[in-house]
Amino acid sequence: MKSPLYGYFFILLPWILIVIIMIDIDTKRTVQRTTHFYLSHFSKPQRRVLPTIYAITPTYKRAVQKAELTRLSNTFRLIPQFHWIVVEDSNARTELVSRFLAHSGLQCTHLHVPTPRRYKRPGMHRATEQRNAALDWLRMHRSSKNPGVVFFADDDNTYSVELFEEMRWTRKVSVWPVGLVGGGRYERPLVDKGRVVGWYTGWNANRPFPIDMAGFAVNLQVVLENPKAMFKRQGSKPGMQESDFLKQITKVEELEPRAANCTKVLVWHTRTEKVNLGNERWRDSIHIEV
Repeated sequence: MKSPLYGYFFILLPWILIVIIMIDIDTKRTVQRTTHFYLSHFSKPQRRVLPTIYAITPTYKRAVQKAELTRLSNTFRLIPQFHWIVVEDSNARTELVSRFLAHSGLQCTHLHVPTPRRYKRPGMHRATEQRNAALDWLRMHRSSKNPGVVFFADDDNTYSVELFEEMRWTRKVSVWPVGLVGGGRYERPLVDKGRVVGWYTGWNANRPFPIDMAGFAVNLQVVLENPKAMFKRQGSKPGMQESDFLKQITKVEELEPRAANCTKVLVWHTRTEKVNLGNERWRDSIHIEV
């Protein structure tokens, strides 16, 4: 006669199997979660957030204005994570620039501020108020949560796309050569063992920073951490705007050489030739924007 234990065994067997199956499923899920955690945190490199490049471009009304902005925009559209801050020397935003930026395909901020009449004399600094307006905008609309780099991209220069990738990871202030400037083929920082030790320049080498406006970029956080750093009107001598600004935020020994230790020219101070409109003797029957 079979023992009653056999009966209890066959009654409990299905429940034992169910428990075993559930334990096995839960173990597999735990293993999968643990594996995913370690793979995501240790086996794969962490993605770096791409800093935004903020290019500040002062501009003013003239015959070649749209042509200059078109040349710049064709370059800027090739650059990822890019924000163009265009500041007009004007009492209001003009229709030409507003319409142009709206169709540029770029992330833009359009500002305007007029240069006081007393500062429009020959030999006076240009674009001071416009650059400062852009710096003010950045301080109002960006914070420590926004990684970025600030670059002063005048509209009479020509830029290589490579330049912007050189400046993107600037820690504080980065520098590089500029072509066709200072009465020579180029100016550049002199570099020894990865540090700036002097300057190759044909004009006023005694400046604290003998560098063109197109020859440096500043980390956005440096701009935010130095709220009083601005371009000066009072007490700033001709050709000293760059030096007067950089003195407020850095020292020569802190500069970060870029462009193959400052041996490659990636930006040129080309300056569009002044156009001759002397043959426009009558008005066309229609208006065409140029």
